[in-house]
Amino acid sequence: MTALYLPSLVRIGGGALNDLPAALKQAGLSVPFIITDSFMAKTGLLERVQNLLAEVGIQSGAFPDAVPDPTVASVEAALKALNCGVHDCVIGLGGGSPIDTAKMVAVLAKHGGTPSALKVPHVQDEVGLPIIAIPTTAGTGSEATRVTVITDEKTDEKMLCAGYAYLPHIAIVDYELTLTMPRRLTADTGIDALTHALEAYVSKRASPFTDALALAAMKRIWYALPIACAEPTNREAREQVMQGAFEAGMAFSNASVALVHGMSRPIGAHFHVAHGLSNAMLLPEITAWSVSGAQTRYATCARVMGIVPSGTEDSAACAALVTALRERNRELDVPTPATYGLEEGRWNSLLSLMAEQALASGSPDNNPRVPSHTEIIDLYRKVWA
Repeated sequence: MTALYLPSLVRIGGGALNDLPAALKQAGLSVPFIITDSFMAKTGLLERVQNLLAEVGIQSGAFPDAVPDPTVASVEAALKALNCGVHDCVIGLGGGSPIDTAKMVAVLAKHGGTPSALKVPHVQDEVGLPIIAIPTTAGTGSEATRVTVITDEKTDEKMLCAGYAYLPHIAIVDYELTLTMPRRLTADTGIDALTHALEAYVSKRASPFTDALALAAMKRIWYALPIACAEPTNREAREQVMQGAFEAGMAFSNASVALVHGMSRPIGAHFHVAHGLSNAMLLPEITAWSVSGAQTRYATCARVMGIVPSGTEDSAACAALVTALRERNRELDVPTPATYGLEEGRWNSLLSLMAEQALASGSPDNNPRVPSHTEIIDLYRKVWA
């Protein structure tokens, strides 16, 4: 038996943002509170959304100060702003960070409590305010997932919070909002989405439903991401990456992620490396270590992505996949922790804690090959340079 969790209402395609008022009306919602960041406010996108709503008589509140890798303090500030009015839903507008902030605020607004009380292994299925997700990057898949990640700035722990309550009720997936993304952000979020698809496919919790989504996503992203990076206004490439990111989000929300994500979160928490970039740093070597646990599945990924012909033997396909992932990182200028400029002494001093936090997230348990604490430390050392 497979349980599936998907957004109730989806508007997808170029210009989908214009359907936001109609989607809210369809859901019976009329007093939204928008959570976004200062960049979205400065570019005028927040104003555009509020004007879209005002044109049909919908007045909205807004919090434009969401921060990257959302912290407990930023969640509390957004919640305080929401509580200054009366609102029946929360809109997350931007990348994964504003959407993750909106998810937590929507739950706390109804149930109270703290993010730390809601972290895994707690599962929050009782819903809060309805969540509307409007992604402006093609990568996190947060518009389709039932998880949020909040950083405890006092302990530098990235707290994974999971449950049906975090699943957006409405997803507005408009690739036109990604046309102005810079190359670095396009690459990092795109590899993040590729990681979602790969990990969902090899996860021990995969199902035929998530397999179909994951394979479709990795095929789109592998082909279109380099084009989107090289030709930022290429609408077809942007659309393919955005579609793939959404498919990958639905896949991993239902099949879960695995070792790459488990090891990635502590890097983000302790060194403030963007989530997509830390995933990209890890993906080739973690894949190389993991392939022996699901050789047939990794080989299928290589064939679907067009890395090898359909008749290629499994072991050769797996080797080609790892090589291609390393080459793609070089092509997209993905740094290692060392070349990114992280402090080696601090990295080494935190290895044991990061391994402990990676295991505590539960994600490594889904990996085809489950590592020990010592093996995770060894993998962190391997990806350093």
